[in-house]
Amino acid sequence: MALSNFLLLSLTFQLLLLLRVSSESSWIAGDVSQIQKNLLESAKSPDVFDWMVRIRRKIHENPELGYEEFETSKLIRSELDLLGIKYRYPVAITGIIGYIGTGEPPFVALRADMDALPIQEAVEWEHKSKIPGKMHACGHDGHVAMLLGAAKILQEHRHDLQGTVVLIFQPAEEGLSGAKKMREEGALKNVEAIFGIHLSPRTPFGKAASRAGSFMAGAGVFEAVITGKGGHAAIPQHTIDPVFAASSIVISLQQLVSRETDPLDSKVVTVSKVNGGNAFNVIPDSITIGGTLRAFTGFTQLQQRIKEIITKQAAVHRCNASVNLTPKGREPMPPTVNNMDLYKQFKKVVRDLLGQEAFVEAAPEMGSEDFSYFAETIPGHFSLLGMQDETNAYASSHSPLYRIKEDVLPYGAAIHATMAVQYLKEKASKGSVSGSHDEL
Repeated sequence: MALSNFLLLSLTFQLLLLLRVSSESSWIAGDVSQIQKNLLESAKSPDVFDWMVRIRRKIHENPELGYEEFETSKLIRSELDLLGIKYRYPVAITGIIGYIGTGEPPFVALRADMDALPIQEAVEWEHKSKIPGKMHACGHDGHVAMLLGAAKILQEHRHDLQGTVVLIFQPAEEGLSGAKKMREEGALKNVEAIFGIHLSPRTPFGKAASRAGSFMAGAGVFEAVITGKGGHAAIPQHTIDPVFAASSIVISLQQLVSRETDPLDSKVVTVSKVNGGNAFNVIPDSITIGGTLRAFTGFTQLQQRIKEIITKQAAVHRCNASVNLTPKGREPMPPTVNNMDLYKQFKKVVRDLLGQEAFVEAAPEMGSEDFSYFAETIPGHFSLLGMQDETNAYASSHSPLYRIKEDVLPYGAAIHATMAVQYLKEKASKGSVSGSHDEL
């Protein structure tokens, strides 16, 4: 009888343990819509939302340019430490790579950029930039806050994750190829897919925009020095005028798009800088021009034609020209191309999470994003998260009047977390995890 009672108690204990494990893991194993609802509710909770707002404002007050994000990086690492999230640092000077989950495949990455811009903030508010001439005018402070918000939610359920979520906090997105440098230093090791979100003042609040295939153009810059022979403006026949040559070059460059590009293949060539001379009555010895080029296809050919036009037009006007296609080390950036399967997953997640009308089919953009370095290496998906309200008062990116609608932060955190959970869940259900790997 005693033995029978012991066996009964043993079986009861095992059953209770099984029910407890089942209950704890139901967050992942349960209904997908309920999982997403839980994630969004967690992101909107005061402890998570207020925490994200505090982080975002602290970063906004102390903006740092590319590869100089030491205090920003320090803040992120301190928060990861408090959350108990393991990470690797430094990567690409100031970058951080965090890990949540099993440490085993599959690995899926979430990315946020963290650098500011050399712009003097013109928005008057309590948390205005404290650093003269520097400002978070592109929303990267919000991107960091959203990714940390997702990390906080995921870390609370780390034992339920069916793989590993990789957190990529990236420096130097603004023209300094921070993503490329992180990639070169192993940020994508073992990672099978990557997702990125950018705040958008032109997309309605609470909606997310994306498209499959080419989303954002490849981008490059150029700089040229046109050299002639200066002299008095009253006797131009004794000079070789670089101003006239530069004017001809600027006009000729516009014909690259209007006369040499298929109207159905979008390209942009913009001369945005012309410097030279310092007196009204003196023709200078040289003029410096500079600008940008954007294209989805034929990027190298466009670069070559820019160089040819500058040098040959200068020669027509008896001047010499030197052309630099990577001034200050600014390398060309590839187009951002979204993977079709990840696009479909994102579209479904947004509709399930925020409502059927929340997803917006985006048009291709001539703006660029160095997320493209990640997406050309592994399947990637980049999206825009709207924060424009009915006033339409939000300035465009890179404006001194740029500001963030902080109510958008929970949506970004929830989308990040849901995309990671859903990706790992689908990979596990397909049983596609195989092969060797390096444990963390």
